[in-house]
Amino acid sequence: MMKISVIIPTYKPQSYIWECLDSLCSQTFPKEDFEVILVLNGCKEPYDGQLREYISNHPEVQWNFIQTDEGGVSNARNLGLDAATGEYISFVDDDDYVSGVYLEELYKKAGRNTISASNTVAYSTDVGGSRIFRQIYSVQRHYNARAPFGLQPFYKAECFAGPCMKLIHRELIGGRKFNTAFKNGEDSLFLFEISDRFDKVDFTSPNAIYYRNTRVGSATTSYPLSRRLPNCWRMTKEYTRIYFSNTKAYNYRFYITHIAGVLKTIVAG
Repeated sequence: MMKISVIIPTYKPQSYIWECLDSLCSQTFPKEDFEVILVLNGCKEPYDGQLREYISNHPEVQWNFIQTDEGGVSNARNLGLDAATGEYISFVDDDDYVSGVYLEELYKKAGRNTISASNTVAYSTDVGGSRIFRQIYSVQRHYNARAPFGLQPFYKAECFAGPCMKLIHRELIGGRKFNTAFKNGEDSLFLFEISDRFDKVDFTSPNAIYYRNTRVGSATTSYPLSRRLPNCWRMTKEYTRIYFSNTKAYNYRFYITHIAGVLKTIVAG
């Protein structure tokens, strides 16, 4: 069995995807111990040919390339989960990239009931082409001050908004999938649904960084209020349904913070 499966959904990818793929080809984690599952969804040419050419030029990495005419990031991630052979799952968005020690550091901290989490930095590009970096979440205080090695209850962590920036044991996911009925917020919903199976979060060193692209036009920056309101209402009902399906297994504090996150989305977008 592979140690790690990295799942990347992509739809009509632009030039940013090459930086994402390059960052995975540059990992210090042994190439024979992880696979990259690249799911091209809702489109084909010219992207199919471009991605296959990139893969053929990087044979040192173990690739699994999937093309489907059915769109949707949730559907793509679900196809990736079906194809994954790794003991652990890592989700990376196609417009983001990671530091060279990302997988190595995450793997050191993950366990069967523990999710590991990395440093997170957002970046954008100004009109002159220069990048502006902004710290979203720093593991520094956990790495230095928390014992042992940053281990703590997951519901106290501030970085649990979605499945990216983390390494998750396959047994924690089981057969559960991303809810394709939602086009926004489905990643947080997925993490909440599997939270009945893990107890702790552990943090990497500050050297493991997930670089999140906050480009204009991405799903996180282009969701209008007219669509946010009904989506947030349905999201609230789904969180509530999941929580009350097993109140002994799901953490109440984690449930409330997710509801608060939905309300924040209505106001701030």
